[in-house]
Amino acid sequence: MSQPPRTPAPPPSPSHHLAQINVGLLKAPLDHASMAEFVELLDPINAMADRSPGFVWRLVGEGEPDATRMRPFGDDLLINLSVWESVESLWDFTYRTEHLELLRRRRSWFERFSGAHLALWWIPAGTVPTPEEGERRLETLRAKGPSAEAFTLRDQFGPPATPGFPHS
Repeated sequence: MSQPPRTPAPPPSPSHHLAQINVGLLKAPLDHASMAEFVELLDPINAMADRSPGFVWRLVGEGEPDATRMRPFGDDLLINLSVWESVESLWDFTYRTEHLELLRRRRSWFERFSGAHLALWWIPAGTVPTPEEGERRLETLRAKGPSAEAFTLRDQFGPPATPGFPHS
């Protein structure tokens, strides 16, 4: 899998962090034999994210190591919601670690998704997004395309008041 072309990453912002949501349409329930390898890889990949430079936060269920039991958008949709210090830190984790191998193999576990399945947006540092906010950002991206409200790794927007980067 080749990395998507992208605009240059905006510099890190001391006042804002990058929120990220992605959703995946499961091919089978997580307890199905065809999903065993994916489930087995969740803890190591999440631990790697937790240790990655620039990682801030990720959604987990109460008393759970991950968010796989949380299904705010339907029983067959997994949600991943996280916060990073910068676009570059998310990019590095996504495409420069073992996480890339999961992306390459995602069709083994997830159906093709029509429309945007990933959205990025800036939040004030020290805050965390909700699944509902993430859903709104996905809907905005699907309806309007990339903008400061919701964008992608390919079409980035800088945090508010970042000189030289689109932010409105």
